Amino acid sequence: MAKKQRSALSVTREENFPEWYQQVVKEADLAENSPVRGCMVIKPYGYALWDNIKIDFDAIIKDTGVENAYFPLLIPLSFMEKEAEHVEGFAKECAVVTHHRLEADTENGGLKPAGELSEPMIIRPTSETIIGHSFAKWVNSYRDLPMKINQWANVMRWEMRTRLFLRTSEFLWQEGHNVFATETEATDNAIEMMNTYNEFFEEYLAIPGIPGIKTEDERFPGAVETYTVEQFMQDGKALQSATSHDLGQNFSQSSGIKFQSKEGQEEFAWTTSWGLSTRVIGGLIMVHADDDGMVMPPRIAPYQVVIIPFTKKDIDEEALLDYCSSIKFMLSEFGIDAKIEDGEHSAPDKLWSTIKKGVPIRVEIGGRELEEDTVTFVRRDIGRDSKQTLPIQDFLEQLPETLFKMQDEMLEKAKKSLEQMGHEFDDVDDVRKFFADESNAGYVKVPTSMLDNPELDKIRSEFSVTPRCKPIADNGEKVILSRAY
Repeated sequence: MAKKQRSALSVTREENFPEWYQQVVKEADLAENSPVRGCMVIKPYGYALWDNIKIDFDAIIKDTGVENAYFPLLIPLSFMEKEAEHVEGFAKECAVVTHHRLEADTENGGLKPAGELSEPMIIRPTSETIIGHSFAKWVNSYRDLPMKINQWANVMRWEMRTRLFLRTSEFLWQEGHNVFATETEATDNAIEMMNTYNEFFEEYLAIPGIPGIKTEDERFPGAVETYTVEQFMQDGKALQSATSHDLGQNFSQSSGIKFQSKEGQEEFAWTTSWGLSTRVIGGLIMVHADDDGMVMPPRIAPYQVVIIPFTKKDIDEEALLDYCSSIKFMLSEFGIDAKIEDGEHSAPDKLWSTIKKGVPIRVEIGGRELEEDTVTFVRRDIGRDSKQTLPIQDFLEQLPETLFKMQDEMLEKAKKSLEQMGHEFDDVDDVRKFFADESNAGYVKVPTSMLDNPELDKIRSEFSVTPRCKPIADNGEKVILSRAY
């Protein structure tokens, strides 16, 4: 019997997927729970990943004419009340600020809230209402349109059951808010942003998704239509990775966003909003990571290469580190980010740390490489079997192509997995059989008309299944059902 290779994690995906996920986050040093209930501390390596997502996506949206701005964290309760459907949808998730200072509690000791606010303030769960207040001042004429604004910010939605990155009370995101003169422009923009998200996920995160339209009961509160990109994790559950909302004139009417048309008529504007959050990092983990830990797509990784010097008593350590530094410099000349693991930890610990963090390329430098002017390297997505040694110049010339190939192959692997997860049924009994069998993973596609079948409601309740979207590719005639995060 072949000896089982050592794994970096103590539990596999097959044994316990939720625990495996938590271990990947911990061992990759991405984040940890904070002392504030339901919130997380994003550690430097995790934040470097989020930084790359921000930088790349920010450049993409700016190419479409979007400008960045910032709006207040606190939203007056009266602003939320202007949009009844919107506030109803978020009411149970809102955190409310009612006082503006602390003072000594002479009776019980410690501190207590004091200075009650004349109006309660909501910590933003999303910013349509307060941004609408500014738009009402900024938009006066058709000449002011379209107006395209985005903010990178934090939001709070009071969650009862939390999981790092996937569902936390406070999380980071971008929220775009656009204003248009016509209904057609707004609808086209909402669809455009859905497609922009999908392309970004594929090209940068190597994650395929299913673009679609949310069903009425899953629609964003106050929206006319919600467009989504649904992704599927290795355990077969769906993750709503990004949404784009056609808000019609609902928010412009409640916020007073009006403009004078070319014909001199006063009209309400048409608005959209769209966003992605740090939960995409959770999706990145659950699509690409393996039983050794994280696997980073090269295009989004905090750094593409880690260089590990293997020192021994008979090796000139200074010469070895100088060689590693020269490799790092040469990589930078090729536009490739690299890091040298030259700390006090043992070489095996450095190796396993690199594996668990999912660094795309691991370079191992020892006495032989120093003497022969070569590089030994390993692709993280393939693992141990990909190890090879090349002359330094050959390695440098081949590496860009290797990273492109790695990115493409990770996407193709994820696409194949997504394809295998899909099942199509026309009979409600087949849907029940699928979800009743716990060995089945993935999603079911059924005719949209089946949503009116009372038996489907029973299945949804019994097996915790939700309609994820009506895929754009099916022209709204089909709907996807699955378990979800």
